[in-house]
Amino acid sequence: MLNKLPPRERQIVDLLFERGEMAVADICDALPVQLSGSAVRAMLKRLEDKGYVHRTESERGFLFSPAFSQNAARKSALSEVVRVFFNGSPAGAATALLGMSDPLDTEELDELEQMIARARAAKGGK
Repeated sequence: MLNKLPPRERQIVDLLFERGEMAVADICDALPVQLSGSAVRAMLKRLEDKGYVHRTESERGFLFSPAFSQNAARKSALSEVVRVFFNGSPAGAATALLGMSDPLDTEELDELEQMIARARAAKGGK
């Protein structure tokens, strides 16, 4: 989903996920490379046309926010990583993640066990 965006447009969407609703001036100030307001407005228009951002009116002018949840963006990005780097195997990705992290605490292990149990129940397994 987001991996198809040009780098500057991706930076804008990432900012909106990180900070929430923002005005053009705030986006300009937050970008690592200084861009003109008209350049940012043009990118926001393209992002709106592509369905990546929503625009709402306020007393400060237009405010922009992501058009989809951060959870949906995470799922899409992770699906792409699993497809490209793990031949579509979620188990392979999970194994790699578990192998690279510090040992999990009991709470994290319990959470993973519950997620696996829910996934099995959804598939009708034991």
